[in-house]
Amino acid sequence: MKPIKTLMAGLAAMVIAGGFALSAQATPITGILNIAGTANFNTSSLTTASSATFSDVLVLGGNSGTFAGFAVGTPVVMASYTFDPSTMTNGLWSVNGFTFNLTSSVVQTPRSTTFLSISGVGIITGPEGFDATPGVWAFSTQNAGGHPHDTFSFSANTVGGAVPDSGMTLALLGAGLMGLAAFRAKFGKV
Repeated sequence: MKPIKTLMAGLAAMVIAGGFALSAQATPITGILNIAGTANFNTSSLTTASSATFSDVLVLGGNSGTFAGFAVGTPVVMASYTFDPSTMTNGLWSVNGFTFNLTSSVVQTPRSTTFLSISGVGIITGPEGFDATPGVWAFSTQNAGGHPHDTFSFSANTVGGAVPDSGMTLALLGAGLMGLAAFRAKFGKV
């Protein structure tokens, strides 16, 4: 009788631990965020530009997922950015508690004096309760006549990944092993 009580106590502990594992799981960041503003490049030609500073950056419409509730016109903080050569930039943009940390970027070709397109990858972090999530992004700007202030658009969207199991697989494995141990203890002496 004592092994069954021990088995039941062990199973109850595993169910409680599994419940805590499920409640502690964070939410992945999903969706698309569109922003735009003014970029000031280090040269007047986009062919030779290698870095930019940003101003008047705002959230645009057409956002989805986690970003769907972001109000159009919400201010966005953007860091100065060196894109040629690619430079890691923590806090490339921040809005409503979410931050995009750039890990790498590529200047797309063809590149001209009036058009620049850059794409890359990074990690999007959010407020408590959200998992850091890999993201991809695209940046483009047009500059008619070589003027130093250019309008730009920027889109970031998350990359789908594996769905975490929150430790439930391990809990089920433990329960199965405990069941085998109880079975062996009961019928192993025959």
